[in-house]
Amino acid sequence: MHEIYNPAEDSYLLIRVLSNEIPEMLNKNKKLKILEIGSGSGILLEMLKKLGVSKDNIFSCDLNPLAVEHCKKLGFNCIESNLFENIKEKFDLIIFNPPYLPRDIREPLSSQLSTTGGKKGNETINRFLKQSKEYLNKDGKIFLLTSSISGKIKFGKYRKKMLDKEKLFFEEIYVWELK
Repeated sequence: MHEIYNPAEDSYLLIRVLSNEIPEMLNKNKKLKILEIGSGSGILLEMLKKLGVSKDNIFSCDLNPLAVEHCKKLGFNCIESNLFENIKEKFDLIIFNPPYLPRDIREPLSSQLSTTGGKKGNETINRFLKQSKEYLNKDGKIFLLTSSISGKIKFGKYRKKMLDKEKLFFEEIYVWELK
């Protein structure tokens, strides 16, 4: 059975970014419609609600059925989906704290779903970037977390701006705004 991802430094970096960015976004659009891919523990969903995003406008999905059930118990719209597989709508903001670590055979299988982004760590992110444009409203944004230890990220035609970063003992993590 797969574990629900426990919040760590990457989650807290995203919380810092959301705290800075969401109030301004809400000033421009009170009905801001947000999708979080990979909701995990629901910590970012809770943060969005605290920042004033209407619960009716917060959507999420996760590959892990345990995480989906957990987020539903918290009262959020959450469905099981591998990236956009079961997503039918468009959003003003898509948030993704992806699994970004390169495959490590020493890591338990129970946690790999939440942490491993493929052989080089970039495969899940690159699949996300390839699919995401279809799910963004006009003038929509993506907040994406990446790591210095992941393989090359293919940002494609997105305009990117680094919103924040944090140096950890073995990597540096970044939050990008993509338009």
